[in-house]
Order: sequence, then C-alpha cells, then structure tokens
Amino acid sequence: MKRILMAVPFVLCLAISAKAQKKAIDKVAAVVGNNIILASDLDQQYTQYLAQGNPANPEVKCYFLQQLLTQKLLKQQAEIDSVMVDESQIDDEVDRRMRYSIRRAGGQERLEQMLNRSVLQYKDEIRPDVKEALISNKMQGQITKDVNVTPLEVKKYFESLGDSVPEFNTEVEVGEIVLYPKLTKEEKQKYYDKAEAMRLRIKSGEDFAFLAKSYSEDPGSAADGGDLGFFDRSTMAKEFTAWAFKLKAGEMSPVFETQFGYHFLQVIERRGEQVHARHILVIPKNTPESMTRLKLHADSIFQNIKSDKVPFSTAASLYSNNDETKYTGGMILYSDDVSARTTFIPVDKLDPNIFVVIDTMKVGGLSTPTEFTGQDGKTGYRILTLKSKIAPHKANLAQDYPKIREAAQTDKVNRTLSEWFEKRRESTYIKIDPEFATCEQLKIWTKNQDQKESK
Repeated sequence: MKRILMAVPFVLCLAISAKAQKKAIDKVAAVVGNNIILASDLDQQYTQYLAQGNPANPEVKCYFLQQLLTQKLLKQQAEIDSVMVDESQIDDEVDRRMRYSIRRAGGQERLEQMLNRSVLQYKDEIRPDVKEALISNKMQGQITKDVNVTPLEVKKYFESLGDSVPEFNTEVEVGEIVLYPKLTKEEKQKYYDKAEAMRLRIKSGEDFAFLAKSYSEDPGSAADGGDLGFFDRSTMAKEFTAWAFKLKAGEMSPVFETQFGYHFLQVIERRGEQVHARHILVIPKNTPESMTRLKLHADSIFQNIKSDKVPFSTAASLYSNNDETKYTGGMILYSDDVSARTTFIPVDKLDPNIFVVIDTMKVGGLSTPTEFTGQDGKTGYRILTLKSKIAPHKANLAQDYPKIREAAQTDKVNRTLSEWFEKRRESTYIKIDPEFATCEQLKIWTKNQDQKESK
C-alpha cells in the first residue's frame, strides 16, 4: 500500500546513548527555541550506530540531527501543555535499555569496561534523555489522538492513488490448534529438585547471580544474573506476581511453578506498586511418554472435528494451548502495524512451516496433527485449517477496505503531524550549524529562518 512517509518517525524508537563527559566548551550543532543540541550528542549517537555493526556513513548524522530537532520541538510544546510522564515509566525504560545494553555487551562487567564507567553512572546519564524521549513521544500522541478517518475520506484516499493502487499477493486465513504435552507429577519432580537444590545453595552462601548466569533457562534474564528489573502486578505470571509482591527486600521465595516452569525469586527492592526482583528458571523437558499421550489426544481432537462432532473454533477454544489464538476461534492474526490486526495473512509473511502444510490444502481443509517446534523452543502438535484463500489482485474497496482504511488513517496522521511541525517551525527560532548545510532533510527546518535573515 502506498503511504506518505511520516513527517516525524516514532521518537521513542530513538536509540539514545549515554552522554559522554563534555569538554569545557562543546560545539552547538543546533538551537531550537531555548533548547540546544550539542555536537557531542550527535557524535555519541554515531558511535553507537557504528557499535551496532553498521557501516561508516557520516551522513547518518543528518538523520540523527533531524530526530533531535523533532524531539526538542515536541518537548518545548509538552512544557507549554504540561505533558508529563510518570517517574516509574522513566525508570522502566531506563532499566529496559540497561538490560538490552548489558546483553549486547556480553555482560555487565563488559559493558562497564566499554563505557569506562559504572552501570549506575550510565543510568544516571541516560535518564534525562530517556525522560525527554518519553515526553516527546507522549506529546506526539496528544497531537494525533483525535485523528480519525471517515468512510468518505477512505474512498477519497483510495481514489487519489490513481495508477498507484497496489497489487496484493495471495492471502490466506489460517486456523490452528496448538497442543503441548503435560508432564505427570513424577516426570516433573527432577526439575523441581534441580531448582530446589540451587535455592539451597544460595541460602548456604553461593552467589545468586552466578548460579542464574550458569543454570537459569530464562533467555531474557540469565545473562543479567536473573535480574528482571522493576515490574508491576500486570507484567508477570500470576504465581510469580504473588510471591514478588508478598516478599520483603532481600527475601527469597520457595520453588514454585508457572506455565514456564519452576522458579524461585529474590526481591531486591520495593518501590510503591513496583518490585525489582531476580529469579532462576528451570524448564521441564518433554518425555517420550508425554509426547505419546499428546499424540493420542491430538488424534482424538482431529477425529472429532473431521466427523463434525465439534466445530474447529470450539475445539480451539477448548483445547488449544496458544493463548494468542484460542480466543479467536483458532484464527492466526497478522499485522504489519500494531494498530491494526487482521486474519488475512500474505503467504510470503506466513510461517514457512505452516505454509508447507496449507499450500496444497483446499479451502475448508483440515491437517492431521503434525509435530512442530515453536520459536520458543517448545515442541508439541498442531492441527491447521485453511478457512479462506484470496488470489493475487489489484486493491479494491470492496475486498480490501480494512487495509485501505489503515493506509488512509496513517496518511491523515502524517499530514496532521506535518502541518503541526510546519506551524511550529515558522514560529520557533531554529539555527543549525553550517556544517550541516548539505543535509537535504534539514532544509525544511531552516527555510523560514533563512528567509527572515535574508530580509
């Protein structure tokens, strides 16, 4: 679908690096109202860009400067409109970025060596930038919150595309019933014992972080010594939340079970309705016996659907272990934009393992239970159905209204933002260092200022 590029990319996606210790005099790259952007700010973002494995390209600094100009203008308006963000939200974002940086660096010690400063210092340095990014992002949301398109606007947008009406690839609607094996109490016992043994080792004086790095099977926190950062009551599994909010700082839970496996946790700090904790996870493994039981269960469900004893959608809601699809009648949802989800999936975006199964199926067909391994590493059985299949075609309102409406909405949001920024640029003092005079994307930022100075 043809779309007008956003006048301002999603500002929160900015990767804001830590501010290095500034020299006594630091060159000013740009001025926006009463805000300044230092050359060192751009240098740090460029250094981070290179550290992420990107090729050297000094012109990227033009892009970084454009993002900072955008952010400063939004921040200035946010101050006028009293748009703020909660301190807890800032803390969460700082912690998220810290965990990401530590993982990318290969551990906390490695990161501190690279930064030549402690993690605590680093967090203090990035916090103002994180706060500014969050406020700017919230301000952008305020500007566009009431933007909606009417059916007439959707029709006009579609007609405006003219010869640029897109071609859509083959699309399918696919339903799934995902089944994972259930271990007996006896089969799970050794995994409980493994977790309990580690818990007792920690109580005897061994280092929690070391054991988490060595043995925890949580890929998201093991490298950080099991550290989960701060979280609220809505973030974790209910069993995990119950223990995290029951314990005091320094206390450790017994081993308990969630849908992910066996855990035990230690509370590090309580802050209002948020807890900072670390944990160790042991994931029980399937046994041949559990897979045999699951295959029999899957075959039974398949036969009941095939013989029309139970509709596919009902079977999905009753038996599927995939919470993302069991409540949609088993239908797999697709979205290339988090604001809009649909059951129609372009075949080139479909999971290749699913495509192989449904490619030769007729509409309404049902696959026999097939063993599979998901992206999370869990193995189970899956039953698929092909609900519908749309051949490649040129977009039209009757068939593709949801997609066209989404594109029209995006276009209107972008135009609203463009108009807002144009007005603010006209009324705001903006000065950019001549070093960036060749940056094409920055010319709209200095156009009005250059006109004033030439008079």
